[in-house]
Amino acid sequence: MKKGIIGKKLGMTQIFDEKGNVIPVTLIEAGPCAVAQKKTVETDGYNALQLAYSDVSAKHVNRAEAGHFKKAGITAKRHLKEFRLEDCSANVGDVISVDTFAAGEKVDITGITKGHGYTGAIKRWNLHMLGKTHGIGPIHRQSGSMGVIDPARIFKNKKMAGQYGNEQVTVLNLAVVKIDSEKNLIAVKGAVPGAKGSIVFIRDSVKA
Repeated sequence: MKKGIIGKKLGMTQIFDEKGNVIPVTLIEAGPCAVAQKKTVETDGYNALQLAYSDVSAKHVNRAEAGHFKKAGITAKRHLKEFRLEDCSANVGDVISVDTFAAGEKVDITGITKGHGYTGAIKRWNLHMLGKTHGIGPIHRQSGSMGVIDPARIFKNKKMAGQYGNEQVTVLNLAVVKIDSEKNLIAVKGAVPGAKGSIVFIRDSVKA
C-alpha cells in the first residue's frame, strides 16, 4: 500500500463521460486528514501512518485521546485509522488531502455494511423458497432439510437464519472517475459498502 485516506460516503449518482455513456458513481467526501502518528521499522517494526478525520469538540474525547492529539499538534478528531504504507514520506501534523488520488486510478474501499438484524435464511443466503402447494403448510420461507439421520446433528457453517449485515467489507479495484479538490470529493465507479454518512477507508488497490 502506498497511500490511503478516510472519507464519508455521501451517496450514489451518475455522471456522463465524453462519449455520453452513463457511469454510476459513489460520491465520497475524502479528507482532509491530519497525520496523528508515524510508525517506522526502527521504532515499531513496520511503516505506517495514523490518520485523523472529522473535527470534533475537545469535550468529546477522553484524556488519552486529548493527549495524543496534543502531542501531534492537531485539533481533536472523531476518527482514527492506521494505514500501513511502504513509503511514509509524510510527517506528524501534515495534512493528507484527496489530491493524493487521481482520476483513472484503481482503489480498494472498506466500509461497514448496512445492518439488517436477525434475518431468515431466504433473505440472508438467497435460498430457494419451499413449494406453496401440496401440503407444505405455513413454512414457505424456512430452510429445507438440515441433514440426514446418521450424524444426528447439524454441521457447522450451515446456511441458516441469523445476523445479517453490519460487517466490515472491502470492495477491490474500483475505478476513480473524478476528483474535486475544492470540495474534497472523490467519485468512484460502482457501489461502496455502508449507508449514507458512514465512514469508509480508501487505499490504492493492492491487486491492480
